[in-house]
Amino acid sequence: MSQLTLSPDVQRLATEQRKQFSQAGYLANVPLFDADSVTHLQQRFKELCDLLPDGVNISRINQWHKANKWVYDLCHTPAILDYVEDLLGSDFFHWAASFFCKYPGDHTEVPWHQDAQYWPLSPHKAVTAWLAIYDTDEDNGAMQVVRGSHRVGEIAHVPVNGEQYMLGQEVVESAIDSEQVVSLNLKAGQISLHDDAIIHGSPANTTTNCMRAGLTMRYSAADVRCDLSVWPHFESYPARGENAYHLNPVGKVPTEDGFPVRANQVSADFTRR
Repeated sequence: MSQLTLSPDVQRLATEQRKQFSQAGYLANVPLFDADSVTHLQQRFKELCDLLPDGVNISRINQWHKANKWVYDLCHTPAILDYVEDLLGSDFFHWAASFFCKYPGDHTEVPWHQDAQYWPLSPHKAVTAWLAIYDTDEDNGAMQVVRGSHRVGEIAHVPVNGEQYMLGQEVVESAIDSEQVVSLNLKAGQISLHDDAIIHGSPANTTTNCMRAGLTMRYSAADVRCDLSVWPHFESYPARGENAYHLNPVGKVPTEDGFPVRANQVSADFTRR
């Protein structure tokens, strides 16, 4: 992590930014790493891709923070935790890290959905930080959100079929207000932050030469409990403040440059033997 330097623009979220997150459900173009660090980010991403066995799609696996010390440390970058604290409060834990990659000409799409629909977490108090490893915009498949949709509550989802879709459900079409759709165009090294209830998705990468890749890092307030009967793999990693509630299993911190090979592994899978 010593090769990553913060942008000189990094500072705690301003009152106006916290107000926007509350009202709109997201923040974009939040500064994190400087331009010199982007080269290292991209190199490390390529190295992590190269670790994977043939046939393992980096976008179809998760729990990188349980397997890889570099990813774990990245997710616990103090500047990221500062931003999350400004939104969730002083006591929270980290619980997920996944790469989402779309190569040039990739037809993969993420249908419109709410994260909270998929997560057996209660209460719903989660923030996702999305770190851009490459520049991302409408052409190469940037995330899009429906501004303010997190305030509507749980929205009906219906099945969606097709190999191009990363998820098996999408919100009903009537829930999408096209006038409120915003593309979260980011420069490499920037992050976006979004609420777990906001409707979001992303189109295909239609470019011929522009990679789109990002790391999602997910955090929840300390009083959030996971239903382990639904997600027995769930583990928390205290990030800030007091873990006074002790509501969820605590995962083991990785020590090696490891990697997951399937979805939803547990930290014990990566313990040195």
